[in-house]
Amino acid sequence: MYPVFRLREGGHEAVVAAPTTRPVKLVVHDFEPGWDAYTERPGHQLPVDLAFADVRPEDYGGLVIPGGRAPEYIRVDPDVARIVAYFFDEGLPVGTICHGPQVPAAFGLLRGRRTAAYPPLKADMENAGATFVDEPDVVDGAMVSCRGWPDLPEWSRAFMRVLEKLS
Repeated sequence: MYPVFRLREGGHEAVVAAPTTRPVKLVVHDFEPGWDAYTERPGHQLPVDLAFADVRPEDYGGLVIPGGRAPEYIRVDPDVARIVAYFFDEGLPVGTICHGPQVPAAFGLLRGRRTAAYPPLKADMENAGATFVDEPDVVDGAMVSCRGWPDLPEWSRAFMRVLEKLS
């Protein structure tokens, strides 16, 4: 939800797309002492504006791919492949958060790029041909990535700069 609110705060229209128009049930990932991985709890529901099948990517100036568990599911959707390829082919802003780089990686779009991601995905990013960078706001051309939700302030500033520059 943070990127949606940040984009709207910056004067942009933020449209949420998903497999269907049913609201998305979000989860909260958190890091707690004594846990080896993040914890997961139910979060808010996010209203969805349109289904992936109805997205006309040429109508938009940028794309944000969220993190969490969504990327492992949406990367198998043929409409997601169509949408993501359009933004990369056109050199338009693409933001990825946490597990988000799994989506362009699945389509071969990270080869030769620098990207941040949730740190345990380092090998996956390298196997996709990317250089993994452990920083909060990695800018590679029109792509802006981060490691996870704690990086959202830095990521948001970087993504907004890229969006303003290329819009």
